[in-house]
Amino acid sequence: MEEPHSVNSPRTILSFSKRGRTTTASVSFVDPNDEKSNSGEHGPKPSEVYGFVGSITTVVATAIYFAWAYIPEPWLHSIGIFYYPSRYWALAVPTYAMVIIVLAVIFYIGLNFMSTPPPTSLTTMFDEFSREPSSFLSHMEGDEQPIEPISDLGIDKINVLMFDGAK
Repeated sequence: MEEPHSVNSPRTILSFSKRGRTTTASVSFVDPNDEKSNSGEHGPKPSEVYGFVGSITTVVATAIYFAWAYIPEPWLHSIGIFYYPSRYWALAVPTYAMVIIVLAVIFYIGLNFMSTPPPTSLTTMFDEFSREPSSFLSHMEGDEQPIEPISDLGIDKINVLMFDGAK
């Protein structure tokens, strides 16, 4: 019997025996979140049940909303529905929700602009973690020279490398 989660690899491992047969690589693992492999209980996981109930509730609530928004009042009264919110809220709630989302995005962008230093600030180029290139000259030659320690390149060197040939 195979283990609960076995994966057969498409690669084959060549056997160097006299018969020259090939075998398929197999990888097995046990999912620690899988309750079926840990215990004898069967049935759906709670997250699956919550997802199903949530999706059904969303569909039913949407159908009720559209029925309330589009069915004329005399039809609602004829089937015995007399208490329901004003039709104003059928347009007001989605409109308010969209305005709140747009304002939240604008607020988020503004907050990012306020917390970012201006382009002319030196803090955009240097901070407490900046490291100047070491200026030591090694006395070793050829392949024996060590790799230079990590450091930041200055903006003047970057400009020379990028824009010097553009003249």
